[in-house]
Amino acid sequence: MSLIQNLIGKLQRHPKRFVFPEGADPRILQAARQIATRRMGVPVLLGDRAQIKSMARRLDIALDGMRLVEPKRSDELEQFAADFQHLRQGKVDRDEARRLVSTHSYFATMMLANSQVDAIVSGATASASSALRPLFQIIPRQAGVKTASSLLVLDMEARNVGIDGVLFLADCGVLPEPTVEQLADIAVTTATLAHHLTNTLPRVAMLSFSTKSSSDHPSVVRMREATVLAREKSRLLSVPMEIDGEMQLDAALDPATAIAKNISGPVAGQANVLVFPDLNSANIGSKLVTLLAGANGYGQIITGLSRPAAEISRGASAHDILGAAAIVGCQATDRRLLYGTA
Repeated sequence: MSLIQNLIGKLQRHPKRFVFPEGADPRILQAARQIATRRMGVPVLLGDRAQIKSMARRLDIALDGMRLVEPKRSDELEQFAADFQHLRQGKVDRDEARRLVSTHSYFATMMLANSQVDAIVSGATASASSALRPLFQIIPRQAGVKTASSLLVLDMEARNVGIDGVLFLADCGVLPEPTVEQLADIAVTTATLAHHLTNTLPRVAMLSFSTKSSSDHPSVVRMREATVLAREKSRLLSVPMEIDGEMQLDAALDPATAIAKNISGPVAGQANVLVFPDLNSANIGSKLVTLLAGANGYGQIITGLSRPAAEISRGASAHDILGAAAIVGCQATDRRLLYGTA
C-alpha cells in the first residue's frame, strides 16, 4: 500500500476539515469530491458560489459533503479584519485589513488560525509568494523553531529506497540559500513530520557534493556545521532521529556506494530524509525525479508552522492535490490517534 493510501485510511478514521482558497478550480473540485466520497473529511471551497456550482456542473461533480464560502459575503469578515489588524500591530489600517482578509488566501488562512478548519491547501492558481505570504504573516511558528520551510514527499515504485519507496526532500520551495541555523531547523522539522506520517525512524542525510571530506568550500562547511547543530536540536525533542553529513546523494541512498566510499553509520545507504544545501539543488533534483523517473511528488508541505499547510504547484494534478491534503490532514491528527501509541 502506498503512503497516500495509508494516510487516506487513517483520515477515514479521523476525518478533518480542509480549506481550499481556489474553490472553483477544476482540479480542486475533483480532489474535493474524492475527499468527501472517501470520507476523509469536509472540503471547504472558497469562491463565488455561482462560479463553483457552474464549474461543478460542467465536470459532473456533486457538491454534497462540501462547504462553499464567499469571503466577501461572510459574517466572519469583520472579525477576521479586526483580528488581522491586531496581529499586524499597526502595520495595516482597518480598510487594508478588510481588503486583505476578503481575498481567498488571507481568508482561508484566518480560518485556519481560528481553528475553523484543520488544514489548508493553497497555490493551485497563485504564485508561491502569494500563497505563502498569508501563512507566514498569520500562522505562528512551532515552539522552538525559527524557520518555516517546505518539503516534498516522493513516493516511488523502488521500494528498496527510503521508507518503502518514500523519501522526504527539503527545502524544495521556500529558502533560496538557507543558513546553518535554517538548515538545522529544516532537518529537524522535516524529520519530525516524516516520523509523524510514517511511524518510522527518520534517517536524515545532509547532502553535499562531497562526503565526509576535508573540503573547505563554503557550501560544504555549511552542511557540515548544520549537521552538528541539527543533532544538538534533535536532542531537545521527543522524536527519535538520526542525522549525518555532509554526504553525497549516492552514499546516502545506496548501501553498496556507502560501503565503497567507506561511509558507515545509521544514515549511510539508508537515508529517508534528504536535506539539500540550497533551493536550486532541491528544486532541480526533485523535478528531475518526478518528471524523468515518474515518481509521485506531493507538496510543497510547509514545515515549521504551528498549523498544517500545503502550497501546491500550479501544475499539480487532482491526484497530487488529494495526496497533499492527505498529508496535511494526518499532520493535523494527534500521533497517538494515528498509531494508537503514546
